[in-house]
Amino acid sequence: MSDAPQITENAVDAAVEAALAAIAAAGDSAALKVVRAAHSAEGSPLANFNALIRDLPGDQKAAAGKLVGGARAQVNAAFAAQESVILAAEESAKLEAEALDVTAVPTRWRAGARHPLSLLMEQMSDLFISMGWEIGEGPELEHEWFNFDALNFDEDHPARAMQDTFYVEPVERHLVMRTHTSPVQIRSLLARPLPVYVAAVGRVYRTDELDATHTPVFHQIEGIAIDKGLTMANLRGTLEHMAHALFGAGAQIRLRPNYFPFTEPSAEMDVWVENAKGGARWIEWGGCGMVNPNVLRSAGIDPDEYQGFAFGMGIDRTLMFRNGLTDMHDIVEGDVRFSRQFGMVV
Repeated sequence: MSDAPQITENAVDAAVEAALAAIAAAGDSAALKVVRAAHSAEGSPLANFNALIRDLPGDQKAAAGKLVGGARAQVNAAFAAQESVILAAEESAKLEAEALDVTAVPTRWRAGARHPLSLLMEQMSDLFISMGWEIGEGPELEHEWFNFDALNFDEDHPARAMQDTFYVEPVERHLVMRTHTSPVQIRSLLARPLPVYVAAVGRVYRTDELDATHTPVFHQIEGIAIDKGLTMANLRGTLEHMAHALFGAGAQIRLRPNYFPFTEPSAEMDVWVENAKGGARWIEWGGCGMVNPNVLRSAGIDPDEYQGFAFGMGIDRTLMFRNGLTDMHDIVEGDVRFSRQFGMVV
């Protein structure tokens, strides 16, 4: 006896009953899709009955076709009816989920704010552009020659020590995370025709611990001017103009003798400012001086023909004492409430 399914009224009725029960039990579109595949698609009982019709004797095909066709039509109608009910319910649930309560108190939109460091760096850059200077850029991963050697740092200078500088492995490649923006000055001298007036604004790295007044990643602005006949008077005038632009017309500066490898003579610069909280005092702002002849020679410039001055100061520190800030954590932690108090203008 063959095990192949036979087209009988009882067999077809059983397939229809199983399909209708499964359709009624389907509660969502995904479940209905699974039921359709099991009871209507290729390989389902009704589809198999339909395939058997072509093998029947000619005098039996009409009756079998009517029986199977009626069964399939009944099942398809049940699918369509259940699908309509399910889609209507799902659409209603979606609309309910997306409904807006027009009587609810609205969420207030709060304006953001740019970080005050970004604004201050832009202000400083704009100041030097207005003076006719260029803004120089350079890589933060720098070669040791640009970061130290070309700037007249001796091989045993403390700034080269591992405890001050981030060296990138392998050390034999002589790559460091730049400890100041001064390498931009050397790159500018090598890439530009004389005279050169360039300010560099950017991020620098040193192995300091993060505390109230220090951070391993901070920002500097440095400037270098190389031309014929430049003197300390030109340097002082430039720094005074910068101080007035950043701290107001009442700001004063003073220069105290100091030592830096890349300038000679060198000076420490202080600025007298009144901060946002009403205090006023002398603040150490940065270093400056006339460019050391050895630095000029490193860039292929004749120090007997050209002279220049250079200066540099920390931007984070400038923001702190100008605005009466006391903790570096406030600057670096990214709390929007800190930036919002400055708005869009520093």
